[in-house]
Amino acid sequence: MSKTVDYYHFLISPWSYLALNSFNSLKQRTGVTVNYLPIDVGSTFANMGGVPPAKRHPSRQRLRMDELKRWSEHLNVPINLTPAFFPADQTLAACMVYAATPEQAATLSDAFLVAVWRDEKNIADTDTLIAIANECGIDGAALLAAADNDAMRQKLTDVTADAHAKDVFGSPTYSLDGELFWGQDRLDFLERAILK
Repeated sequence: MSKTVDYYHFLISPWSYLALNSFNSLKQRTGVTVNYLPIDVGSTFANMGGVPPAKRHPSRQRLRMDELKRWSEHLNVPINLTPAFFPADQTLAACMVYAATPEQAATLSDAFLVAVWRDEKNIADTDTLIAIANECGIDGAALLAAADNDAMRQKLTDVTADAHAKDVFGSPTYSLDGELFWGQDRLDFLERAILK
């Protein structure tokens, strides 16, 4: 029987972006089922003790950039360290993930991260969201229409609150049977737990 991982993430997280290839390889190797659960950035920082990157001490900001560059090179994943549209409001993009089928949710989550961190796209822009979905083989206009409503925004709020109640405070966080693995550099530990 396949195990299930709840994957909590910000659609504008560089660390979630850097983890894409490694996480997708882990999924293929283990056959794990993944629930794609984007969570709200602002309320997560506000409620869970985080500080947005731009408000961090300059030394922390510099080291963050150094670490992103190191990990990008180590993983051989190209990244634009200063993307034009960061931070972007990810609310509507997250709602599209929730309005999608599980298979579409996986594809869209990945595509939105790539759009921000590699392709210089603005995932707060509706035309951009539609185009990204279309490129993924999804009817972007129809999905946007299904996503842009109070019910989907409430779903994002509810999933975020549930994540906070489970001690999720950053992105990416992977939850397996209630055990949390925070960070793209924890995937080895996650895989070991899946294979136990």
